[in-house]
Amino acid sequence: MRDMQPLSGRRKAYDRVLRFLLYFCAALTCTLLVLFIGYIFVKGLPHVTWSFISSESSFIRGTIGILPNILNTVYLVVVTLIFILPLGVGAAIYLTEYASNRRFVAVIEFATETLTGIPSIIFGLVGMLFFCQRLGLQASLLAGSLTLVIVTIPTIIRTTQESLKTVPQSYREAALGLGAGKWHMIRTVVLPSSVDGIVTGCILSVGRIVGESAALLFTAGMGMSLNNYFASVGNFIHSSGASLTVALYVYARERAEFDVAFAIAAILMLLTLVINLSAKLVGRKLKKT
Repeated sequence: MRDMQPLSGRRKAYDRVLRFLLYFCAALTCTLLVLFIGYIFVKGLPHVTWSFISSESSFIRGTIGILPNILNTVYLVVVTLIFILPLGVGAAIYLTEYASNRRFVAVIEFATETLTGIPSIIFGLVGMLFFCQRLGLQASLLAGSLTLVIVTIPTIIRTTQESLKTVPQSYREAALGLGAGKWHMIRTVVLPSSVDGIVTGCILSVGRIVGESAALLFTAGMGMSLNNYFASVGNFIHSSGASLTVALYVYARERAEFDVAFAIAAILMLLTLVINLSAKLVGRKLKKT
């Protein structure tokens, strides 16, 4: 075996420069993230009070509250996930495990990638024309949820597909060799092995749902009242409701109440953190089972 030749001075200098740039970029990214989060928390958390998050805004009483916006955001997340999880995961399973026409799969993958790059304002316009006007849902939480399904389903499909492809083919062959059926093999071997990717897709989708505003302005509306939550279920899902991001836009852009806007931004970041941690814990539980 030959002795390794020592690096030349020029090569050492080149290696040190690249290593410095690598560490510098990593440190810069972390610093920007910490400064960004810290600035929002410093500006927003002092204005977050119990009455702020547990009441609704009222011009008569002169109070500002975002409880309806929090409930609307949670509703949009839950309903959208109810639709996109079976649709997205099912489509990914079919494309990866069942579809035999490679050209058809390539067309579907190209379509999902194209949908991912479309600006959300266009989804809002299409959702307004189709769900609100064509289907007669008007500006409502249900129309907003259905629009978000179209926005986020490409993320679920692509992340689930990539996760399914990482499962070794030998796992499938072993299960089939032991007499398992196709669906039984997918349900007991493939899906548990790819649960991390599915959870990652859910986290990305939840982040997109919580942070979406343009599409919801046209479809979900800007209602900020708690009265809808005490009505019947039918009236509630067909009523207008502003999410936290829409409320942030209203307070910052239309009312120029930047303290309230920063408080909502801080709550949004905390809500996203809680949802992401919960999804991670659920993913670990599913992987163990």
